[in-house]
Amino acid sequence: IAASEYVYIEGYLVTSPTGRAAAIKAREIAEQAGVKTALSFSDPGMVEFFRDGITEIIGTRLDLVFCNEDEALGWAQSDNMDVAVEKLKAIAETFVITRGGEGALTFDGKELAKIPSHKVEAVDTNGAGDMFAGAFLYAITRGEDFPTAGRFASLAAGKIVANYGPRLPAADYGALRREFFGD
Repeated sequence: IAASEYVYIEGYLVTSPTGRAAAIKAREIAEQAGVKTALSFSDPGMVEFFRDGITEIIGTRLDLVFCNEDEALGWAQSDNMDVAVEKLKAIAETFVITRGGEGALTFDGKELAKIPSHKVEAVDTNGAGDMFAGAFLYAITRGEDFPTAGRFASLAAGKIVANYGPRLPAADYGALRREFFGD
């Protein structure tokens, strides 16, 4: 953990006492080592039914939160996206809200950016959030800004939902990177 740039914590860990304890410990180790912390809310049910545990995992503040629109609104306990944005700003330096076919919102600590979706025929959304988060983290750790990382993550998630299953074939990852970044 101490040698990482980011520690990424899955919100699903909140459902198990040992998983929650491991997530909290990972966050604490990361914070002590100056490593950035990222959390995915994982599912609207995690926010709704395990709010206290999610709050424990968050601690005083995270560097980055990933959530979808339902999770953001659930966290805010509101049906207003502006309220959700403000509630996320209270717990994280930066965040991303995915919005399916509507794209995403990224907040880099200063500016909120709207990210367009890549129009595809969705056949299976399984794995889209994980792909989005992984691609986003890949992009920001290579030095890209949040809007660029959001566009790359949107493209990657679009590739997932256009196919069955939660992952791309191994060869497609390099092609995806070259398609977007040209390297």
